[in-house]
Amino acid sequence: MTEAVEYDVVVLGGGPAGENIVDRTRAAGLSTALVESELVGGECSYWACVPSKALLRPALARSEARRVPGLAGAVRGPLDAEAVFAHRDYWTGDWKDDGQLDWLDSIGAHLYRGHGRLYGVRKVAVTSPEGEHHVLAARHAVVVATGTRAVVPDLPGIAGARPWTSREATSARQVPGRLLIVGGSVVAAEMATAWQALGSRVTVLVRGSGLLPRMEPFAGELVAEALTEAGAVVRTGVAVEAVVRDGPAGPVTVALEGGETLEGDELLMATGRAPRTEDIGLETVGLTPGDWIGVDEGCRVPGHDWLYAVGDVNHRALLTHQGKYQARIAGAAIAARAAGAPALDEGRWGAHAATADTAALPQAVFTDPEAAAVGLTLAEAERAGHRVRAVDYDLGRVSGAGLYADGYRGRARIVVDLDREVLLGATFVGPGAAELVHAATVAVVGEVPIGRLWHAVPSFPTISEVWLRLLEAYRG
Repeated sequence: MTEAVEYDVVVLGGGPAGENIVDRTRAAGLSTALVESELVGGECSYWACVPSKALLRPALARSEARRVPGLAGAVRGPLDAEAVFAHRDYWTGDWKDDGQLDWLDSIGAHLYRGHGRLYGVRKVAVTSPEGEHHVLAARHAVVVATGTRAVVPDLPGIAGARPWTSREATSARQVPGRLLIVGGSVVAAEMATAWQALGSRVTVLVRGSGLLPRMEPFAGELVAEALTEAGAVVRTGVAVEAVVRDGPAGPVTVALEGGETLEGDELLMATGRAPRTEDIGLETVGLTPGDWIGVDEGCRVPGHDWLYAVGDVNHRALLTHQGKYQARIAGAAIAARAAGAPALDEGRWGAHAATADTAALPQAVFTDPEAAAVGLTLAEAERAGHRVRAVDYDLGRVSGAGLYADGYRGRARIVVDLDREVLLGATFVGPGAAELVHAATVAVVGEVPIGRLWHAVPSFPTISEVWLRLLEAYRG
């Protein structure tokens, strides 16, 4: 190894969480190096959030337009798949990270391309694609932000079947005639929506009882109903036993428990994520390769006062916006410690505590209908021992929803802590519902009393008027 190059902070992984750490530490005047083995911008920018939403937006816009009088007749035809793919390619930068590189250069951060590994305390070893070796030493902190990878179950025949993961599902350039999707996650639901709209005959195979199992049950139910009406097949309570691909480009056959077989042209395995920690040198600092990296509320690894982990890799909240939030929290903590702060604000909702990961986690699923939620579901609140009441309202009964689209179907729920009369959670399902969740996030984070929310008057006629209807239903 060459002589170590010193920086105040070294960041391992250049996805959204890693980029935000770099941004915060550079803003604090700390010299920072970023190590990335693929594209700066990470999974979200090239194979997840950005390309998936680019694929989904035309599907959702067409679906909503078909329910608007005077416009429906103008959108009867199929989507232009090539134009949709071109739009996606634009938003991914054609899988080039030139824009991110310009940004890194503008803030004075140093990029090391290559595979990075922890190399003992406060050090990271980097091997470039050309075989060059560097050692980076951190005066204040090393931050691991290596994210996750898709998990493909070790089924008989799976390797030869060459299944899609989320990466192939968001970057494919041909519409498969028949697409089999295994899983009930957000990836499964969103990709079923996108590819069904693009012309695939989609079959979704869910081991559990329904789609979107981490949300209120009605969210997955409404999404499954809409997929079925669009022509997809959604089957629950089924398990895949084996997979066979007929030749290099032939169809793929899935064998289910009980002997039934299904055939498709492509197979998407949307079956979970695992941490990308198997080869990043965790063993050199007493941690276990391949494991999630546990952290405290400030995203610092217990027992290692110099080591932080942000984003999916710490398993607190596998969402891009939460990884960026954690990076802002950890970046502030690193800067404060580097400046010699005598104490950090690590209490609940403090400047150096990622409280929202557990108390006010927001999520938007861009299916048709959209599903969005923040905080605790009713079941989660009850399991946590809260005395709660769930208040539901039919979103289709709100004037703004009826004006938004004919036959608008949706549902809203708030979960109220009866002892404090504040919201613990909220869920909205319906066209355009993703834009409703931030108001709920503010209410949950701010612990705004129901009595004060009564004075937050929604504009008429908007879908947001559902807030008034929910509060009226709560007050009786």
